[in-house]
Amino acid sequence: MSTTVAPLNDKAVEARHVRRGFDWGRLVRYFLLFIGLVFVLIPVYVLVITSFKEVSDAGPSRAWALPEKWSVGGWQRAWGGFDAMPAIGQALGRTLLMVIPAALISSFLGSLNGFVLSKWRFPKANIVFVLLLFGMFIPYQAVIIPLYQMVANIQATTFISPGIPSLIMLHVIYGIPITTLIFRNYYHNVPQELIEAARVDGAGMLATYWRIILPISIPSFVVVLIWQFTSAWNDFLFAIFFGGVPQTQAPVTVSLQFIATGSMYADHGATMAAALLASAPTMLVYILLGRYFIGGLMAGSVKG
Repeated sequence: MSTTVAPLNDKAVEARHVRRGFDWGRLVRYFLLFIGLVFVLIPVYVLVITSFKEVSDAGPSRAWALPEKWSVGGWQRAWGGFDAMPAIGQALGRTLLMVIPAALISSFLGSLNGFVLSKWRFPKANIVFVLLLFGMFIPYQAVIIPLYQMVANIQATTFISPGIPSLIMLHVIYGIPITTLIFRNYYHNVPQELIEAARVDGAGMLATYWRIILPISIPSFVVVLIWQFTSAWNDFLFAIFFGGVPQTQAPVTVSLQFIATGSMYADHGATMAAALLASAPTMLVYILLGRYFIGGLMAGSVKG
């Protein structure tokens, strides 16, 4: 005689867990996560409440206190400029004109490099790839002086002018190693049979890339575009050396530094508002495209 054990429903499983006792491990994990969240949000809290304070209310002694009178004057001064300080609104526009073409160009060049180095190989391709990756590990500070001289010579002999055009060129060049690495790892998982089939059909290297590789490269393009966008947006060293006159040509990081240190008096409200405005584009990018960024990284993380 055989006996059949009925499967437990959800309520029975929940009751069994309750009888086993309270899950202290989960409580500890949630508590630690909450503590970490508090530490992360403390600077954000200070930034937000200080940006809505008047100049007389935004001293260090009242950093944690709510505004006595809520005001958007700090946001207006930060956006339009104050006390001969650069306007963060104009700096945001200049920075967008820099990071968008820099991210697009470096991503496209990295995609071409990754395709050639992974699927259209040539003699000594691995050596070329290793040499190309050296650009990821050279600190900017180590080459800033010869780089400054080189850029000055390029500006004197070509149409590339100081300021945003020079920064676009630099971010494209320094973005190629990381974009090449990401695309090469991603294309490594593409079946070689697709490439061979295209060759049999008479497609050359560029035709194969355009018709077969490029349409399936969207996940990696999302990753490298977000990476390059945030890297160029947050850069300060190149911006301070090659950004030109800060009030008229510099990107947002240099303008933010001038707002924080160049005023005759400490306008903490405008400074905090400028910091929030300067960080808003990158925050929006990660909020809107964060899940695609993680998915793209995972798509190219396993080699076939």
